[in-house]
Amino acid sequence: MDLLTDDADIERASRSLKAISHPLRLKILCTLGDQEVSVQEIVEHVGTSQSNISQHLAILRDKGILTSRKDANRVYYRVSDNRTLRLIGMMREVFCHHAH
Repeated sequence: MDLLTDDADIERASRSLKAISHPLRLKILCTLGDQEVSVQEIVEHVGTSQSNISQHLAILRDKGILTSRKDANRVYYRVSDNRTLRLIGMMREVFCHHAH
């Protein structure tokens, strides 16, 4: 197994994992999956205020975990790297009892 050895890689991985470790941000990522979803749809699915969702989306976007696209008056988000989805899938296998 290849482990992280470069300090810069370790720092980048740590920052990214910290960003996705917040329960609401993890729920947002699970809501997105491999789709592009509007902020309004994320708010409806996650069940909190749009301003709260927008703050968490900004954190995920700033860390490069999400990309966004504006279309008229709607903003759409998607996971920027499919490897992030694989990581979430592994987390589900490890931590979710119903996934076994």
